[in-house]
Amino acid sequence: MRSDRKKIRGILFDFDGTLTCPGSIDFKAIKRAINCPVESPILEYLDTLSPARRAPLQRILEDMEEEAALGSIPNDGAEACLLTLKEMGLPLGILTRNSLKSVYLSLERFKDICAEDFSVIITRDDSLPKPHPDGVQQAARHMGISVSGLLVVGDFRFDILCGKAAGAPSALLASGMESVMLPEDPEPDYILNSLEEILDLVQ
Repeated sequence: MRSDRKKIRGILFDFDGTLTCPGSIDFKAIKRAINCPVESPILEYLDTLSPARRAPLQRILEDMEEEAALGSIPNDGAEACLLTLKEMGLPLGILTRNSLKSVYLSLERFKDICAEDFSVIITRDDSLPKPHPDGVQQAARHMGISVSGLLVVGDFRFDILCGKAAGAPSALLASGMESVMLPEDPEPDYILNSLEEILDLVQ
């Protein structure tokens, strides 16, 4: 964990597995349903297909995402953390590889947080998907802050990779799970065991 903390002026969260409890989306089942190779990311696989082949598989992906969203629940401490950050005046954002509809459906499962609490919600329809840095850069512009002041928080290696590529500090939400990083990946600036630990970084 890096000790030379720069001033954090905004937080950009991954959604599934970060703000929601891990496991709501069964990525292996989605890959089976759309014949995606196990080793390939889903969106990148779909991009290799012709429009005619991609369209029905895209619909399957969206249907399965939306079904999972209806069964999702907020991650431990997510709402309390978000409310405290909001009270501190820090702009909040979401960056996800999922559809906007699935994010809105999941947010309906939150009690005290809604879409309007976020300065920006960037989905795969708005930017090049993670690990590309485009979404991080867009979020910083929307929030009116520099990328270097935007903390990217997520539970998967793509979240760390996109933050690093954009020049933003990154935090991996480990939650006691096995490491999701590969040996060749850059190290996250911070490793969090819970979302509440973000509050220690912004004091």
